[in-house]
Amino acid sequence: MKKIQTQGVHHITLVGADRQTSIDFWEGVMGMPFIFEQPNLDVPEENHLYFDPGDGRLITVFTNETRQPDPTRNPEGIGNLHHLAFNVSRAVYTQIAARLDERGVKHSGPIDRGFMDSIYFRDPLGQLIECASYKFDPPTGATHAHVLLEAHKLRTARGDHHISDAHLADAIELLTERHNATLSPDRGPKDPYTAKPPLWD
Repeated sequence: MKKIQTQGVHHITLVGADRQTSIDFWEGVMGMPFIFEQPNLDVPEENHLYFDPGDGRLITVFTNETRQPDPTRNPEGIGNLHHLAFNVSRAVYTQIAARLDERGVKHSGPIDRGFMDSIYFRDPLGQLIECASYKFDPPTGATHAHVLLEAHKLRTARGDHHISDAHLADAIELLTERHNATLSPDRGPKDPYTAKPPLWD
């Protein structure tokens, strides 16, 4: 028996209402270019819209002009989708609450998740959306997942409740040392300020 090895999310498909509601939300609110459209090949009376969430992957939506938008919260039972999270830069993250307020869209406000900052709101069809901004950049050659794995190991070894900035910083240092060579025989922490305290002008 062998695994089915994934190499990233190919696409996520949602059941939408009418065509324009999907375009207005995914492109007009979330800024995802509307890049492709064709009939739903499994259900001929439906349309299939494709949007680029910013990394070349796809968010797709099945639409039908007979369906009306329903903002009722999507069910959150076992097996149901809880939320969709999208990566945003820090500059965008700081603007989200105000931009949602302009539209009268209720939201969670900023939430500190330890390793990222998040804000939550619902789309016009009741699906919970998260915009998340990482608090760190991974070192060259590593991914966010690499940093989080190492930060998790450090957190659990220290008995801490959740990942914090200290775990992230130490994980980045560890990955940098692991993957980048040096001529120094000892690359441990040093204090070059012991001879004379620095002056701040």
